[in-house]
Parts: sequence; C-alpha cells; structure tokens
Amino acid sequence: VLLTAILYLLTLRPNRRRPATAAYTAHNYAHRGLFGGDIPENSLAAFAAAADAGYGIELDVALSRDGEVMVFHDDTLARMCGVEGRVSDYTAAELGSMALGGDPAHTIPSFREVLDTVGGRVPLVVEIKVHPGEKPDPVCRETALLLDNYRGAYCIESFNPFAVRWFRRNRPLVVRGQLSDAFHRRPNFGVGRFIVETLCFNFLARPDFIAFNYKYPRHLPLRLCRRLFRAAAIAWTPRGDTAIGEALAHFDAVIFEDGKPPERNSTL
Repeated sequence: VLLTAILYLLTLRPNRRRPATAAYTAHNYAHRGLFGGDIPENSLAAFAAAADAGYGIELDVALSRDGEVMVFHDDTLARMCGVEGRVSDYTAAELGSMALGGDPAHTIPSFREVLDTVGGRVPLVVEIKVHPGEKPDPVCRETALLLDNYRGAYCIESFNPFAVRWFRRNRPLVVRGQLSDAFHRRPNFGVGRFIVETLCFNFLARPDFIAFNYKYPRHLPLRLCRRLFRAAAIAWTPRGDTAIGEALAHFDAVIFEDGKPPERNSTL
C-alpha cells in the first residue's frame, strides 16, 4: 500500500512552479468572453467586450475539416448553430457563415480573427479541444503556429493530458494547465475520465497549473497537488458574484460567467 501511494504521488507531480505561472494566476478570465443578451458566447463581440472590460479571456479551439483553427466549445454544432455535426465536419468558410445563437450578425470566428480582435490587450487561456477519436497533435501544432506570431500573453490548457504534453515537448516555455473535474459524479465515467480526474498523467504533461471545477476544491488529487507540490489552481466556472467569491477563497484565479470578480492585474 505504501509503495502504491508513493508511485501515485510520483505520477501526480506537476511542473516546478515558474514565475510566469504566477503572472497568469494574477488575472481572472471571462469564460468564452463576456457574453449575454445579444452577444453569444465565443463570438468576436464577446471577446471584444471582455478585453474592453480588462478581463482575461478563456476560449476553446478546434480544427475545421480543412485544418483552420476555429473558436468553438461544444462537441457538436447543434446547441449554438442548430446544425448537425462537429467543427471538424465543415470547412472554415462553412463554419464562418454559421450564426451563433441564431443571430447572423455573429458567426463562428477563426482563432486568427480572435487574436486580431484581442490584440494583446488581455491575457488568454486557450483550451485545446480534443474530441474522442481525435489525435491532439494537429490542433496543438496549428494553434501553436498562430500563437508563435502573436504579441500578446497566453497560456494553454486541455482535458487531454497528451495535448498538454505536446506543448511541454514542443513549446516548453508556454505556461500550460491540466483541466480536470470530479468525473465520478457524472455519467459515463470510464478509464479516460478516471485518468484525468486522478491527475495521474501529470508526470507526462508536467502542467504548471491545475484548472478544476470550482465546486470541488477539496478533491483529493487537487489537494495533494496544492499541498505537496504547491501547484497553482484556477477554478472553472463559477457563475455569479457569490460563487465567484467562494471560488476565490480556494483557488488562485477564476474562469467566470455572470459576475464581476475583483480586478487583478499583473505585468505580462
């Protein structure tokens, strides 16, 4: 039992704490931009609103059928665009004509368009989306190539530890985070989710921070990372000022919706 515990702690170990990580946890991040009312999530208008308000931005990227990096969250296009299929089933031109939330004034943006819109005004947390059956390398590579020429501050995160590991190997200076959740509380709990929940692939990815569901600050693997290895932690996604305040009591920063967390800034 003791040997098993020691081996688990070795697999759990994140990256050593880097000064750059503290700079990112000194910000709070608008989840998919500042959206609501006539502004849909993950739209250029939502990102512009967040940048204008001085908040960092969390967003999601995935590849189109023709290899363009697009900004979209869901596994399918049904909820936001009312069509069947995934981002990877359509070309960038086709996706760029799809209305978000039924409003043709807002369409699915490319990552290049988002970078131009933000223009380095606020830091970005870029979530690398890797759907079941997909390999992480293509979306990681294309995202990194765009970010190589971006003059703003950014870090990356992913639920897929192999996507995080890609950045460790190929862009080692980029601050990277491992996304996780208490998946055993959800349906379809399998081996893959067990691996992500227990953070036991940290030894491969060596994340600089853990991004965890704000509802479970006392989740054992997260607490071990925090207590034993002094890992930074970002909470996702508290909604409203009360939940944001509760999350900030346990985490270094938040990825938030529907509220106004304290302004926290650093030089990046």
